[in-house]
Amino acid sequence: MKKSLAILITFHLSLITATAQTGAPYIHDPSTIAQCDGKYYTFGTGGGGLISDDGWSWHGGADRPGRGAAPDVLKIGDRYLCIYGATGGGLGGGHNGRILTMWNKTLDPQSPDFQWTEPVEVASSDGMEDQDAIDPSLLLDPTTGRLWVSYGTYFGSIRLIELDPATGLRKEGNIEQDIAIDCEATDLIYRDGWYYLLGTHGTCCDGVNSTYNIVVGRSRNVTGPYLDNVGRDMMQGGGRMVIAAGERVCGPGHFGRTIVDEGVEVMSCHYEADFDQGGRSVLGLRPLLWRNGWPVAGPRFREGTYEIESERRGYSLELAVDFVRIPQERKPFWRLDPNEPVVPLPQQTLEQVESTWPEGDVALRCSDYMCRPWQRWQVEPAPQAGGTLCGPLYVIRIAGTRRALTATDRLEVIASPQVDGATNQLWRIEQLTDGTYRIMPYAVPGQEGLNTSLCLYSAGDSTPTLAPYDFSTDNSKWNFRTH
Repeated sequence: MKKSLAILITFHLSLITATAQTGAPYIHDPSTIAQCDGKYYTFGTGGGGLISDDGWSWHGGADRPGRGAAPDVLKIGDRYLCIYGATGGGLGGGHNGRILTMWNKTLDPQSPDFQWTEPVEVASSDGMEDQDAIDPSLLLDPTTGRLWVSYGTYFGSIRLIELDPATGLRKEGNIEQDIAIDCEATDLIYRDGWYYLLGTHGTCCDGVNSTYNIVVGRSRNVTGPYLDNVGRDMMQGGGRMVIAAGERVCGPGHFGRTIVDEGVEVMSCHYEADFDQGGRSVLGLRPLLWRNGWPVAGPRFREGTYEIESERRGYSLELAVDFVRIPQERKPFWRLDPNEPVVPLPQQTLEQVESTWPEGDVALRCSDYMCRPWQRWQVEPAPQAGGTLCGPLYVIRIAGTRRALTATDRLEVIASPQVDGATNQLWRIEQLTDGTYRIMPYAVPGQEGLNTSLCLYSAGDSTPTLAPYDFSTDNSKWNFRTH
């Protein structure tokens, strides 16, 4: 296995907590993440945007003319449609807004095919009516092929219009419809027979004092009515919470949904302020979970010491080593004195058992969790190695040791005696839409390129291996438990 990252990643590196995007992820009102020629793009208010090679480390360089506010981008066929608000939202002193669309063959500004078409107006507000034409988002209905746009702010209603997906122009004769109030920066998505309207509620543009949060309602029809989990209409100010402030970020707004794989979804947004980034507005990426038919932001995965538990049986991933008993003086229960002081027992330590383990590679198995050292895994980000849309890459090792979870050319998993920085010791940890996790080696020896299909898999109750990911089976799913 080529150890191309060995210089960058060693056990002696200080593996810092890496739970937020790296690089320079500074943006406001980001568009839904778009992919083009192996890279990721998002565009923001004021023109321009961010680019990422891996989905985790972001930098400037995306090019969008027209400036304006809150763009959205969608690939339709072999072209990219961009929609944005030219004015409005109080920009320039009023609420007379214009919504424009334009096309490009590519999002890569270095490509010879990079050329935006002239923008065309598809909606407007005159500054006097109870509406503000700004903050547009796109939905290409997967059931009908029809193209919809929601737009608007707190200054009046959220409106819905239909565009022609072949031209990006307003459908002839289409009349805008009001579908919500008391929110802005909306986004429409479709899933399992439901249309979901996600709106940004609260106040923006006030840094750490911004109260933005994202709420949702759903409908069987794209035109509404959009009701929340207790039946409140979004035309009456309803909405179920999707994400609010927390974990040293506040003001999440401008929802976007990216489907990475079956059962693997990511939501994008901006945080009005990231306390760890000096209070700047930054791009936010979180797992998107679905609970009882409702979208909710999953937690950012944290480094730590875990039991890695198979969803198949509930057994724990462990080293296949001899079980070492814990000495305990025990009395028959009928001889116990209830007044005798209770002395807590210490847990078994690594020093008490490690000398019984083989020095080289150790096979793995799954078994009952017993709070033992051979079942405790330290999960640490390897920030220099990059990541994916779902998070940084991780090193997974037996806590207190250098024995690392390693993928082999036999499509098996072992614990190697050393962390050496090889790509087959780096792991993607992605929370699935049902709340469980898939664990994938970044690369597998003997296979070309990066691994995109094989995951840690429970082939039997006690047999961990590598096999193709399949969201429909619990064999592909794991949980991280703290004890």
